[in-house]
Amino acid sequence: MAVPGWERALRLVLCALGLALSVYALHVESSRERDPDYRALCDVSPSVSCSKVFTSRWGRGFGLVEDLLGKHSVFNQPNSLFGIVFYILQTLLGFSPSILAAVTLLGTSMVSIAGSLYLAYILFFVLHDFCLVCVTTYLLNGALLLLNYKRLVCLSGSRQCRAKPKGQ
Repeated sequence: MAVPGWERALRLVLCALGLALSVYALHVESSRERDPDYRALCDVSPSVSCSKVFTSRWGRGFGLVEDLLGKHSVFNQPNSLFGIVFYILQTLLGFSPSILAAVTLLGTSMVSIAGSLYLAYILFFVLHDFCLVCVTTYLLNGALLLLNYKRLVCLSGSRQCRAKPKGQ
């Protein structure tokens, strides 16, 4: 079964937004590290600050890698780099009509949702902050999860996804 055009278009929009936000987050983090006085557009107030979040210990390796593998581990990268890889993977695999690609898309989406829920908890209950960029990526990840679930169901041959003949 072919992947509908609307699904590809929606995936491209969601992934382009996610990729743009991830690149912006990486820019904010690196700018803030170079210049502590740097003020990002998403720094609206002391309690609505993306740069505060991106430069916190949870902004790299989800705050877990440094404790497990050390500060200088190759895996202790800014979370935004993981986001860039995720959105590129979602875009590229979205062009494949295979079941394996659909399973991979759904699996990686589920991992992104787990990461989003974890980071949302850290954002609100540990950092006591609201990050517009972060929350938007959480919503994009949720939309991709739904899209990927629907894709897998449709590619698996579900009756609910088959086109109805005209006139019915």
